[in-house]
Amino acid sequence: MNQKSFELNDIVEMKKQHPCGTNAWKIIRLGADIRIKCEGCGHSVLIPRREFEKKMKKVITRVNES
Repeated sequence: MNQKSFELNDIVEMKKQHPCGTNAWKIIRLGADIRIKCEGCGHSVLIPRREFEKKMKKVITRVNES
């Protein structure tokens, strides 16, 4: 099983879009639970890491692109 890699402050795309119409989320907290913030309206959601890894599609922008 491949591990998805993501870090704090990365912008990720989720499988389902937010009701405000955007699909981009910023990771603002990492741990057993992950808090993500909608880039469109600013709403934040706390979800378990396992659920987040299932629902995340890809990383749009990485914080450390070097």
